[in-house]
Amino acid sequence: MTSQTLRDARKYEEVYEKNISGESRPAFHLSARIGWMNDPNGFSYYDGKYHMFYQYHPYDCHWGPMHWGHAVSADLLHWEYLPAALAPDESYDKDGCYSGSALTLPDGRQLLMYTGVVREPQKNGGFLEIQTQCLAVGDGRDYEKYAHNPVLDEKDLPKGSSRYDFRDPKMWQRADGTYLCVVGNRPADGSGQVVMFESTDGFQWKFKKVLAENQGRFGLMWECPDFFFLDGKAVLITSPQDMLPKELEYHNGNGTLCLIGDYDKETDTFTQQHDQSIDYGIDFYAPQTILTPDGRRIMIGWMQNWDTCTLRNTDLPWFGQMSLPRELSIKNGRLYQQPLRELEGLRCNRAAYKNVVFHETTVLPGIKGRRIDMELSLAPGDAERMYEKFAVRFAQNDRYYTAFSFRPKESVLKIDRKFSGTRKAIIHQRRSLVNAKNGELKLRLILDRFSAELFINDGEQTMTAVIYTDLDADGISFYADGSVRMDIVKFDLEEKEYETV
Repeated sequence: MTSQTLRDARKYEEVYEKNISGESRPAFHLSARIGWMNDPNGFSYYDGKYHMFYQYHPYDCHWGPMHWGHAVSADLLHWEYLPAALAPDESYDKDGCYSGSALTLPDGRQLLMYTGVVREPQKNGGFLEIQTQCLAVGDGRDYEKYAHNPVLDEKDLPKGSSRYDFRDPKMWQRADGTYLCVVGNRPADGSGQVVMFESTDGFQWKFKKVLAENQGRFGLMWECPDFFFLDGKAVLITSPQDMLPKELEYHNGNGTLCLIGDYDKETDTFTQQHDQSIDYGIDFYAPQTILTPDGRRIMIGWMQNWDTCTLRNTDLPWFGQMSLPRELSIKNGRLYQQPLRELEGLRCNRAAYKNVVFHETTVLPGIKGRRIDMELSLAPGDAERMYEKFAVRFAQNDRYYTAFSFRPKESVLKIDRKFSGTRKAIIHQRRSLVNAKNGELKLRLILDRFSAELFINDGEQTMTAVIYTDLDADGISFYADGSVRMDIVKFDLEEKEYETV
């Protein structure tokens, strides 16, 4: 039976989404139906469609009591909104339905697992959040919370583990029909860990082991874990809070982490062999993956940054969007990401140039737009002398632009949006060390009105950022200090309106 809290949220989103025009949204990135969006939840394939739930506060474009928003898609690019799936309406989740996951049960129902939150008063007058794991079952549209919630709480954790930092369950089903899930947690050392639980039916869960321990290496608490197998390797992704920088690999604050290694299925032991950032830009967090029916591992993250999202205009009808779906692979022991191949089906209005040699600023006819897919190949224009810098500037007019710039002698690539129109002193620049030889670099830049996603060297690295510039700023220019030779092909990307079902 639908609670009044959920009915109110559904009515609110149905009424107020009508005030948001299609042109004020991204064209092919999922954004909040109304109000606030953060982490992707319950990313799954169910009943012939992809489902994406998300952390959701419909009543305000700022974070608030968490609901689960809901959208479905046939191609992961064009989304249809469904009514909100969960609301904080039970004693065990009255202060929020936090992040979680989804899978299909043998009887055809869809099972959701999420973190229920209750704020506990402290002696100092503050509050701490008791976090437990809860279930809901439904038909892809309406969900009923499990009568025996919560199914995991502090008594199921290892000794010394925090009941206040125990969240974001990610479930999957093993080949033998049993279930596993991983959950982010904080152990006694105040760092982070990923704990694993098992179930025979998806409803009765018990502790299995600690899958991975931070031990102070990568930030503190590890949020939003996901564990999967890819190209013969085991992959654990998570989002550490309060990271310290490590050269240009990891940056301050909340970041993303990928651990690649081996997995012993007999003992459920994960042995880490490689670590890396997932995204080297400004706005990417809490990614979640899915295995598609055709066998691809696809990842989507929240295209935002906790340290910047509160410093912005407050008069927006919606806030928060998801990244482009990315196809994952392991090459040379490293995680690679490529834009979802279906994106190429939106390409139109091709413009291409080969062997363009330039020394200062250049503009090319037909190269402009805010919904584009553009591929660049760079090389020195002078074989005897390396260029000092290359930059591509976009979302540009006489006053504003955002830029990616590359310095080949340092092999450093930088995103810079300080001229993008914001008046706030938020994060505007990030740098990454890239794998470039002799000044040669391959870039693929995808713009969708309010975001830029850069895929470097066929997906070896990515850099993601939201941008704030008015949509009439659609110019693109190229700059070189020295001589650069460039091949370029650029496509516009068609648009399809959001729908509600």
